[in-house]
Amino acid sequence: MKKFLFAALLALSPMAAKAECGQASYYSGGGITASGAPFNQYAMTAAHPYLRLNSYVDVTHSGKTIRVKISDRGPYTGGRVLDLSYGAFAALASPSRGVINVCIAKS
Repeated sequence: MKKFLFAALLALSPMAAKAECGQASYYSGGGITASGAPFNQYAMTAAHPYLRLNSYVDVTHSGKTIRVKISDRGPYTGGRVLDLSYGAFAALASPSRGVINVCIAKS
């Protein structure tokens, strides 16, 4: 039953339409990610609440697009669609901005 409900929620999710837009921030932490890999703040990775771990998405901000690997779960701050690693965020904008508007699409 849980598997069915998860599949139904995934089918109704914004990513089912191929793209999702909203705010993204960066996080720097330590330890192990939800995928089991050690967290590297300089890697091109991100946290997303439901996309498959170890999948890739394209993230676009102000005409720049980067590809990141979904390696963790989050964001846990309301209204955000993605938490980027410091390195991924810096590839799109100055980290001093803190939060940026992005669109993400499955690769």
